[in-house]
Amino acid sequence: TFVAFLKKYDVQVVLVAPQHVKHSKEMDDNTQEKDDRKDPIVIARLVPEGRYLIPYIPEDVYAELRAAFNRRCELVEEQVQIVNRMTRWFDIYFPEYRKVYGRIDAKTGIIILKKAPLPADILCIGVDGIRQIWKDAKIRGYGPKKAKQLFAAAEHSVGMEGCTSVRWNLWQLLEEYELVEKQLNDILQLIEGCLNQIPGADKLLKVPGAGLVTVAGFLSEVGDIKRFSDPKQIQKLAGLAVVENSSGKRKGLPGISKRGRSRLRWVLFQLARSMVMFNPEMKAYHQYYTTRKDNPLKKLQSLIAIAARIARIFYGMLKNGTEYDPTMVMKDFNKAVAA
Repeated sequence: TFVAFLKKYDVQVVLVAPQHVKHSKEMDDNTQEKDDRKDPIVIARLVPEGRYLIPYIPEDVYAELRAAFNRRCELVEEQVQIVNRMTRWFDIYFPEYRKVYGRIDAKTGIIILKKAPLPADILCIGVDGIRQIWKDAKIRGYGPKKAKQLFAAAEHSVGMEGCTSVRWNLWQLLEEYELVEKQLNDILQLIEGCLNQIPGADKLLKVPGAGLVTVAGFLSEVGDIKRFSDPKQIQKLAGLAVVENSSGKRKGLPGISKRGRSRLRWVLFQLARSMVMFNPEMKAYHQYYTTRKDNPLKKLQSLIAIAARIARIFYGMLKNGTEYDPTMVMKDFNKAVAA
């Protein structure tokens, strides 16, 4: 990129926040006018005043991890789009299929759809034909009961009659889905290889409730932990810093800033959701936050507070190279309960 080119020649690159430009563009002419001539002038005046940020450009394994994780996010979005298109196809031509299979992308169902996509095709091959397809594919655990359910669904289907082009439409969707599924598996292997090169990543993976994807997402967004001197910097980067909106006698409710890297905020929130279910310590914190007598939090507020706590825990583990210690995690909890 152009930034990497400038950095190569020791040119300092800074970033002016869009919010700063938006809120200061009226200071000169007192108008809401915005165009390509005015914006550069506003930005040029903000830089000498020191109202800029120095962007972090990840390098080495952190750069590779961020690129791989970003690609995974793109593939997940593509997969969701394909599933939505498949859902539309079934709603039109075979709506009963979704009653037989809770998931549209069920493996045994996809195997049948490759041979017999329409209800009429399933009626042609019959129950024995369905079981034979599973047998040829070496699928175990699915006997005559499931085959009869699928046959009955096709027999009583209210979907529109299809044709060759309709079959091809579904087959192409299935091919796209399987391609994306393969690419996701490949990119996960690349992500796992990157994590193996990052000091402390193996310790994060051992934390109850943390997984490969969430740990990779955290490290891809945060980068080298050495660039931070305080865990609150990570909270601010994720937009989890608490801000107050008050004026005069009006006392506004505090909330999170939502300024920073939205994907990091999403990853920490997913970690909070997972840990509340599978991590005894975070589960205890969630129970305490939502049931305490003074200032009880709503469930969403509690998850946000836990997300910020997870950021601090991960920071300490990476900075000090320590393992996850439930006793240290519960230290604040015990103090709060005792008080």
